[in-house]
Amino acid sequence: MATRRTRLTLAVALAVLALVSVPPVDAQGPAPRAERIISVVPALTEVLFAIGAGPQVVGVSSYDQFPPEVRALPRVGALLDPNTERILTLRPDLVVVYGSQSELQTQLERAGLRTFSYRHGGVETILDTIGDLGNATGRRTDAERVVNALRSRLDAVRARVSGRPRPRTLLVFERQPGSLRGIYASGGVGFLHDVLEIAGGENVFADIGRESVQPSVETLLVRAPDVILEVRATGLLEDREVGQEQDVWSALSSIPAVRNRRVHLLTGDHLVVPGPRLAEATEAIASALHPDAGN
Repeated sequence: MATRRTRLTLAVALAVLALVSVPPVDAQGPAPRAERIISVVPALTEVLFAIGAGPQVVGVSSYDQFPPEVRALPRVGALLDPNTERILTLRPDLVVVYGSQSELQTQLERAGLRTFSYRHGGVETILDTIGDLGNATGRRTDAERVVNALRSRLDAVRARVSGRPRPRTLLVFERQPGSLRGIYASGGVGFLHDVLEIAGGENVFADIGRESVQPSVETLLVRAPDVILEVRATGLLEDREVGQEQDVWSALSSIPAVRNRRVHLLTGDHLVVPGPRLAEATEAIASALHPDAGN
């Protein structure tokens, strides 16, 4: 269990790195359609399958779990340990990498391979990236369909919570189990912040221009959120542990969220992976913040 927790925690950390998408287009115009794709970015692996490019994917990262089809594909390492030799052996014509993997990009480009460099930002960046991948994979129409469907669902959430009070919300995506140490919360930029705003919440750290904040207990007492919302990837907590982790917040009984029993812990990879399940995450958070608003 400890090993799996460590692996999944790292996967979540990779998903929330402060990373901006770079379109796979050179000075000569659009690149040719990629036929053999490797992705070391789980969020973009999901995008590839969502836009119908799954049959073109020949390798994925060590942390890819969704959709289920990826489990049968070769693994090529991840952000910190990409296996260049393994990548080259699979003969890709496009490799999707994190923008911070400059050394890997250089190695691949020297080998004559094209890369799609990804740095995630807010919701609009995610939608733009889906379109960029559609262009790179010959799936432009499918990508537009996915983007339009996501926009429609996000607009529906906005309409559902429109005019309702916006609770001041602390959105936590990481902390040490069983304690209030090592808290990482959403700052005022990034996809988690955007999702919270769309879902009808007001981020208590909206004034912090970073994707993540490490607040002290004293800071939390001062910010006094109306709602505490924690999100966890699948597998990090067993069912019996969810209630236990919510109870940890009882130590801060003066905070309105704790006093009024508005501490929620939601689990699921869709909540922490900035990809095509974005609308599903937004809907889940809206339901937690506004349970009487309907679906």
